[in-house]
Amino acid sequence: MSSMTLYHSPSSPFVRKISVLLHETGQVERVALREVQLSPTAPHAEVTADNPAGKIPALRLADGSVLHDSRVIFDYLDQQHVGEALIPPSGHARWRRLTMASLADAILDAAVLLRYETFLRPEEKRWDEWQQAQQDKIERALAYFERDCLAELASHFDVAAIGLACSLGYLDLRQPKLGWRARYAGLAGWYADVSQRPSMQATQPK
Repeated sequence: MSSMTLYHSPSSPFVRKISVLLHETGQVERVALREVQLSPTAPHAEVTADNPAGKIPALRLADGSVLHDSRVIFDYLDQQHVGEALIPPSGHARWRRLTMASLADAILDAAVLLRYETFLRPEEKRWDEWQQAQQDKIERALAYFERDCLAELASHFDVAAIGLACSLGYLDLRQPKLGWRARYAGLAGWYADVSQRPSMQATQPK
């Protein structure tokens, strides 16, 4: 029986990270999904009631309190199951994997901002140099993962790997012409493997 409610949008890559975690840790049945539609200029009253920033994902706990930000929710839910933790509990491994996860989030931040700029902002108000700066951030991050992280990514499907997998999925969804696989063959091979995981298949955006 569901004891928590997750406010979500099916296309949000930040929500997808939480959905993947729920599948990986066997917690799907504990969380009811409440779909909401919102944008930076159109907040949702139910979401902002206990979450002034209006961010999704937002997780309402059994006691009625609300957690928001995917990193906070991920950490909370990772402490609610009995299997191997998806965030290392201590030491160098913890900080390394969280730093990799943060870089994956930076890809998402840039990609979502580009989506807003090209989809929501009127064309005459768009800033080409700013868009290119966001695209450059994505490229630098992908190059770093390709150069320095492939062995680590392959070792565990954890907070870092889940974050990057959801980032690459979002790039495919929103920037299908980016062609990142041609430049990052190692990442392409890794992603081809992890995208077949049941958790990734079940959370594939429509």
